[in-house]
This record gives sequence, structure tokens and C-alpha cells, in this order.
Amino acid sequence: MKIIPVACLEDNYAYLIVDESTKSAAAVDPVEPEKVLAAAAEVGVRIDCSFLWDAISAVPKIFPNPTLRDQSPTTRKDHAGGNEKLAQSVPGIKVYGGSLDNVKGCTDQVENGTKLSLGKDIEILCLHTPCHTKGHISYYVTSKEEEDPAVFTGDTLFIAGCGRFFEGTAEQMYQSLCVTLGSLPKPTRVYCGHEYTVKNLKFILTVEPENEKVKQKLEWAQKQREANQPTIPSTIGEEFETNTFMRVDLPEIQAKFGAKSPVEALREVRKTKDNWKG
Repeated sequence: MKIIPVACLEDNYAYLIVDESTKSAAAVDPVEPEKVLAAAAEVGVRIDCSFLWDAISAVPKIFPNPTLRDQSPTTRKDHAGGNEKLAQSVPGIKVYGGSLDNVKGCTDQVENGTKLSLGKDIEILCLHTPCHTKGHISYYVTSKEEEDPAVFTGDTLFIAGCGRFFEGTAEQMYQSLCVTLGSLPKPTRVYCGHEYTVKNLKFILTVEPENEKVKQKLEWAQKQREANQPTIPSTIGEEFETNTFMRVDLPEIQAKFGAKSPVEALREVRKTKDNWKG
């Protein structure tokens, strides 16, 4: 299994998942299909299907400030935007997306637990991870080869962060982050939808200034970005060490926010991040 990140728009990632034995590939969130197709041509693979996290239309008009890019629904053309163009270039392509989001261009709806395959060696398990949108799907990918699995988390789990609670609650995000994704094997590689890592880690340090692993990862991430290199992937294990949103089960994190439960702590961390000017 080979995973190829494709930088798109201002700070998005699309991906190619490649079954190397058959040269079959899946595109993940191909918002700029021409870039994804070029990446496929460069490595000599064919795109047979596409996986989508969420839908543009799923974001409600609850954040009216247009100066905040990730709050304004009028500017959220960053997911599911390239489906129809990709289909024009790859006739008959299957486009998979969650059944609860009205994903434009979707040909095959998936549910939590839907199993798919790619080529001969790759299996994909669809995981319903709602909150950012009601139908958000993450994709857990394993290979018959002996290698670490991967999960494509879109706007639910970022490196050292999580998505805004656009259509859901703290309870849902806790289930999505800490239970659904948190139950995956610790070595699982995390591929998210945006390059937010440096900013996220700077926020985490305001919450956990004593966390040495966060300091180390921020220093590494800054060097990566200075070299114009991505900060993905992380791993589920690393996120439990450096992502406060996934550390809310810890009594010391709950105490920082005066919370009496992990869900209450998560709600307060998200509220604090929403108001952070960093």
C-alpha cells in the first residue's frame, strides 16, 4: 500500500491510495482533480474510485463572520468540490460518500461499517465520525502486506486538533475522536484534510505548556513547513500524547478546565480553541 499526499487549494490535502500489485488507486477528497490525476499519472496508476469525507452543503450558516475561512459556509468549497470534474476524466468512476451528507457527485452511499476493497491487497472500512458534519465518514485502510494501517480522518481529527462542531455536539465528537478513532491500533497512520498542524500545536501549548512531546513535535512541524514539507501522517498513538482533544479522559486535563467528565472537558477545549486568537 502506497499513500501519496496531494497538496490542494490553500491548505488542503487530497490523497491517492495505491494498491501496488495492481496499480489500482483510490482518490481521497479530490478537490482539485487535475492535480490528483497528474499525481496518478506520475506514478503510473489508474484511479478506480474516490472517497469523500463530507459535503460542502452540510455546513450550516451558523458562523456569519466571513473573515474566518473555516467558519464561513460561503467559502467552504474545500471538500467534495472536484467529484464531477474527476468523473468527466474517469468515466464510470465510483464515488463513495456518507449517506447522511448530501455529497454532490456521490454514486455509492456508505454507512458506518461498510467494507470496500481496492485492488487485490487493500481493504477499507468506513467509519461514521459525525460532529463536524452529521454524515462525516473516516476511512480505515489496511493491507494484506505487513505494514501499519492508515486512517483518513478528514475534518474530524486533525494533527493536534479536531474539527469545529458545525452539526454536532461534544458528545458526538468524543465518540468520534476518543472512541471510534481512538480504538484503532496505536501505530495507525493519520491522514487528515488540512495542514493545520503548526497552529494547532501552538494552541495545545497554551493548554499543556508542560507537555514536552508537544514542544518537540511543534519544533519538528515548523521545520517541516519551512522546508515546504507536509506534517502528515501522525499516528493514533502520537495523537493521544500531543492532542488535547484526545486526552480529555485524563484527570489532569479535566482539572485544567474545571470539568467533571471527558465530554465536558472536550466541550471546553473546543470553546477555548474557537475563541483563541493565536
